[in-house]
Amino acid sequence: MRQITVYDVFQRNSEIFGSNASVVCNHQSYSHQEVFTQVNALASGLIAKGLQKGDRIAVLAYNCHRFFLLFGAAAAAGAIIVPINWRLSQEEIQHILSDCTPKMLCFDSPHASLVEKLVTHGYTGVLLGFGPDADTPMDSLLDSPGPLKMPHVDTDDSFCIIFTAAVAGKARGAVLSHGNMVYGNLQTIATMGLNASDAYLNMLPIFHITGMNLSLSVMHAGGKNVIMDRFDARKTLENINNESISVIGSFPPILSNLISEMDTGNFNLTSLRHVLGLDNPDTIRAFESKTSAKFWMLYGQAETSGMATLSPASECPGSAGKMGLLIRMRLEDEQGNPVPTGSPGEIVVQGPLVFLGFWKQDAYNRLTFRNGWHHTGDLGKMDAEGYLWFAGRKPEKELIKPGGENVYPAEVEQTILEHPGIDSVSVIGVPDPKFGEGIKAICVLKPGEQLLAEDLMEFVAGRIARYKKPRYVQFVESLSRTSTGDIDRVQVKAQYGVA
Repeated sequence: MRQITVYDVFQRNSEIFGSNASVVCNHQSYSHQEVFTQVNALASGLIAKGLQKGDRIAVLAYNCHRFFLLFGAAAAAGAIIVPINWRLSQEEIQHILSDCTPKMLCFDSPHASLVEKLVTHGYTGVLLGFGPDADTPMDSLLDSPGPLKMPHVDTDDSFCIIFTAAVAGKARGAVLSHGNMVYGNLQTIATMGLNASDAYLNMLPIFHITGMNLSLSVMHAGGKNVIMDRFDARKTLENINNESISVIGSFPPILSNLISEMDTGNFNLTSLRHVLGLDNPDTIRAFESKTSAKFWMLYGQAETSGMATLSPASECPGSAGKMGLLIRMRLEDEQGNPVPTGSPGEIVVQGPLVFLGFWKQDAYNRLTFRNGWHHTGDLGKMDAEGYLWFAGRKPEKELIKPGGENVYPAEVEQTILEHPGIDSVSVIGVPDPKFGEGIKAICVLKPGEQLLAEDLMEFVAGRIARYKKPRYVQFVESLSRTSTGDIDRVQVKAQYGVA
């Protein structure tokens, strides 16, 4: 009686906004009623293929309207969606599949050859292709006959797993519930003032928590999602012009690319009201001066269902905004005590946006959720007006975010140490003019070894996702170490923390 799920969003939209456009993909428009009908048919088809409540459905594809059909169908069937970052290497994707053991793997044509390799290396689940040439096209399930027989699904049941933070160099999955997603939608809708007239341009990957939150928030509000398979500056401006787009998401260098492209054509961008993401204040001001859009700054992570803070950038340039409507937040010292206003501390949060925990990581979850707070591993300062100022990350949870992606130094270091010429390495984040933050590797070579920085970069890119390779490499004689013999990350960053 008191439950609500992601499936309810699709059903409500069908009843209230039935004939309005819900999703536009490849110039094909689907109404809310059409989407809901296909969601029910797909859910029936998936259940007929053996899908049960709690089973995982992995998705390896560029942005496509079928993501939304899978979101609704999985929600109806009580299954758990696992959107996979297609920029990851085959080995990294194999780790995800072996970790969460999805019963089904949905994929598009550009990733068909990769899926064949995944099957060769051990994946044995059901394969569903987005393209008509697949052995089992997902669209063939849309003809499933008979009424939908849904299991009971609660607000607190798992809805998706987003693989993010690394443990021992391997990604682990953040499990988000239906309630996490629904409340995350409502917070975004209320804060930004979204409504049924809004249209969101899906140019951020839907596998990214920000892309997922914005798309589902606009859908929840009764608005329209327009799909781009990947970001392209000119196509973005054309879509804003042609589809009256009002909302986009952005991470460096998207805004800079859009500003440059604006001068090459006559684009009507008056419909654009909101841009949400991260960028430097100068770029934000330049973009706002060329459009009527408002840029929204945030702090968040998959573990907080997206945005933990969200405010217009113009209110307090450089800050990460104020805490969201459904978030309790404080800053703690190492003993778990609140720190005074203006002092640095770890960002910890409570509330209905806090995720359920990491998949199969019970011991780590107990540490993360100690004392009843989710410990983000990020550091910040809170000013007297309640604005959060990001202040880096705790050394044991060091994270680098080039262009909005999460890169964990331990994973890159582990890969670099596989090179026979490397003795030791420390990977740090440094300011980067294009991506906001860049990856820098400070390396010590083994005696007698010689190595070019470019060769090391390509060595890394051949083993893990290319966006994780260092953009900067510096060879040194030795690395500072602590009294226990571990590499002193704080000292290394103080010595070499520039590009």
